[in-house]
Amino acid sequence: MDWGDLQDFLTITRHRTLSAAAEALGVQQSTMGRRLKALEMRVGAKLLQRTAQGFVPTPAGESILAHVERIESETLTIERTIAGKDGLLEGRVRLTAVAELTVNVLTPILAAFHARHPRILLELLTDPDHLDLAKGDADIALRSTRFTQNDLVARKVADFAFAAYASPAYLAAEGTPDFAAGAPGHRLLLPQDDRQNSPQGTWFAAMTAGARTALRSNNFSMLLAAAEAGIGIVCLPRFLADAAPLQRLVVPAPAPARELWLGVPMEIRDTPRFRAVIDFLAQGLKQESPRLNPL
Repeated sequence: MDWGDLQDFLTITRHRTLSAAAEALGVQQSTMGRRLKALEMRVGAKLLQRTAQGFVPTPAGESILAHVERIESETLTIERTIAGKDGLLEGRVRLTAVAELTVNVLTPILAAFHARHPRILLELLTDPDHLDLAKGDADIALRSTRFTQNDLVARKVADFAFAAYASPAYLAAEGTPDFAAGAPGHRLLLPQDDRQNSPQGTWFAAMTAGARTALRSNNFSMLLAAAEAGIGIVCLPRFLADAAPLQRLVVPAPAPARELWLGVPMEIRDTPRFRAVIDFLAQGLKQESPRLNPL
């Protein structure tokens, strides 16, 4: 076996289906199936079995899983150590951040970065909560929660404010919400993921206990569009909603700001191309502070 064999086994184990594993590795589903069959023929044992929940390791697969994960970790360390010796301001940098931040805030920062460093290729990935820097899914991440891994270097680069909004048409039809009474009679547009349990979600829930939920989404842009369509009231980042045709609502107390953290694996933080991206992002986000966290 070589590392490619083991990577195939590990990817199918994590993604549970051949199609998802194939997408993660950039190959066809049929290729993924052939690779698994060939691997099991070479080792002379069945490593994965198909169940209603997808592929799961057999006892033979379970017996090697921890060893394969250690090999993956060592392989990534080797790659990052070599990358750390690269002194050129060129090459690929994979940056992950939520889509709304990428589109509405990072785009002009990255345009200025490209003008200064045209030989650095930026790849933007918009699923930061499900991409693991320690496993090499990305090089640099911007997240609204603190990083917990010990092998990462992290720094807070911004705060961004939230507020409650509704469309003028909705307010004309339904009236101004009485947040002191729990906004009875009103409709809510709420996040579907862990954002609902964030300090901003808790703040909004406390003011709208008497309202009913009309729509949920795991995408802030979808919630913004729903608010513009007059479906209900919503809590959104101000950098996203202040420029929209919505009315910011008067509330008993302002929403708590949310922190934005930048993380990078320790092995590559001082590599010139990664350092250039890190420093440029930090400076650019600092300049965007009045829009991200307006007074």
